[in-house]
Amino acid sequence: ETSSRNCSNDESGECIVDLVHADVIPDIKSIAKVMFTSNYGPEFCEAFISVQKEALEQYFSFLGTENLSIEDVLKMEWTCLSSKMNKWTWSMKIIVRVYLASEKQLCDQVLGGLGSVSSYCFLEISKATILCLLNFGEAVAMGPHRPEKLLRLLDMYETLAGLLRDIDTLFSEEAGSFIQLQFHELLERLGESAIAAFEAFRVAISSNGSLYPFAGGGVHPLNKYVMNYIRMFPEYCNTLNLLLKNQHPGVADQVTKPDYGPDTSLLTSCPMAYHLRSITSCLESNLHKKSQLYKDEALQHIFLMNNIHYLVQKVKGSELRLFFGDEWIRKHNAMFQQHAMNYERATWSSVVSFLKDNKPGSSSMSKSTFKERCKGFSIAFEEVYKTQTSWSIPDPQLREDLRISTSLKVVLAYRTFLGRNLAYTDDKCVKHTVEHVENSLLDLFRGSSRSLRNSRRW
Repeated sequence: ETSSRNCSNDESGECIVDLVHADVIPDIKSIAKVMFTSNYGPEFCEAFISVQKEALEQYFSFLGTENLSIEDVLKMEWTCLSSKMNKWTWSMKIIVRVYLASEKQLCDQVLGGLGSVSSYCFLEISKATILCLLNFGEAVAMGPHRPEKLLRLLDMYETLAGLLRDIDTLFSEEAGSFIQLQFHELLERLGESAIAAFEAFRVAISSNGSLYPFAGGGVHPLNKYVMNYIRMFPEYCNTLNLLLKNQHPGVADQVTKPDYGPDTSLLTSCPMAYHLRSITSCLESNLHKKSQLYKDEALQHIFLMNNIHYLVQKVKGSELRLFFGDEWIRKHNAMFQQHAMNYERATWSSVVSFLKDNKPGSSSMSKSTFKERCKGFSIAFEEVYKTQTSWSIPDPQLREDLRISTSLKVVLAYRTFLGRNLAYTDDKCVKHTVEHVENSLLDLFRGSSRSLRNSRRW
């Protein structure tokens, strides 16, 4: 029966429990002494190992960790494998820091005065379970380096790295050196696999293609996936910096000279920061390619405005800000604002051109010209309304800002145009009042196409 005795709160997080009742240990020790004195030491060891090994195997099964072959792991679906990897990290910590630490203490308590017998028994009790855990790690490291495996691989890497001192202590004798060696080798392979998955992530972003434009020009799913994924990276900052520092010749020089201005934070100059900026650069390039799928230039700018704004918001609203720096944020703020202005120019310049007086200084125009201008403006405005109500700006504040900016230009120009030609404004050629135009602009970018109703009152 296993009873909790004490948990030490040292760096390793080791927690010692009594694997057998404390009152029984002196009796077991006495039996061992008698049997070794009577030259029945091997028989005692065999019985002791058998009992303790069976108990460990039962506990291993209780943790829900299976003894899987490499073939089983390699053909496993990702959802199942992800769950197994997560359980592995937890089980490895429990087995090493709780069960094996306790088993080592029990072996020392019972057999500590008998030379190397204690280490021998501990190794025989524990090696099958440890090798089972290591074999799973080997199979994972061997498998395809898919992007979605990256975070789980980093979890496994950090788990092993944190347990190396425990393993070196538990298996300090020469007989257990092969366990130490396999731990160190697996750590290296998991690191290599994590880097391979990281590179696969970058390649997947660059190569993600589209045959058709994303409906409405909203935030593309690729953008959401990438930014939500990399928001997790700061949690692995130290590990990623360690693994990435030797990647790509020439990067070491670049990471000490950030691409974006005079940020003084060391985080903006670390290897992970460089690679994060590289990933978002790949993402931006892909988004620019996707924008070219839109035939409408204005919608190209809406798409890029939405997606660059989304990038900025995800960086600003998370620890990513520490790695990208304020200058990167300022630069990308300017980018999406420029696309907003380009949208206004591409959409509204031609519409507002109907409202301009070709003869500066004149107070009004002829009635026929006024009718022609009103008709041209109404047709153009209604076409924009019908088209752009189906476009999408998911961020409420960004949508409101663009509506206000557009309204200031269009409504002011329309009000001025009608004000200069008051004599004709009661004519039926004026289909839309200033208020109607202003209110209609509020319907834009809702993601649902509409037709504009007429309004003959001014």
